[in-house]
Amino acid sequence: MLLLHLSFYLTFTLSCLGLAFHRTHLVSALLCLESMMLAMYLALSTWPIENQAASATLTPVLMLTFSACEAGTGLAMLVASTRTHGSDHLHNLNLLQC
Repeated sequence: MLLLHLSFYLTFTLSCLGLAFHRTHLVSALLCLESMMLAMYLALSTWPIENQAASATLTPVLMLTFSACEAGTGLAMLVASTRTHGSDHLHNLNLLQC
């Protein structure tokens, strides 16, 4: 296994573990999601180079666009939750509360 592949897998796995185990603040959850998207973007960007493809695919650009949309939506949720609940703690954001 190449060192490049190992670094992509390790980055994505550590981001998943961070999202699973350190969900106290909304900011940390958003950072873990962004690092997962960045690892997938880098893996998809280097994939045509490793396969000696004639042209680069459009998939990394679309994924980067969706990642930017996800970041904007996450930051809007962060601002809204901070204004309504007073903090960004995830245990305060319960769907059953009014």
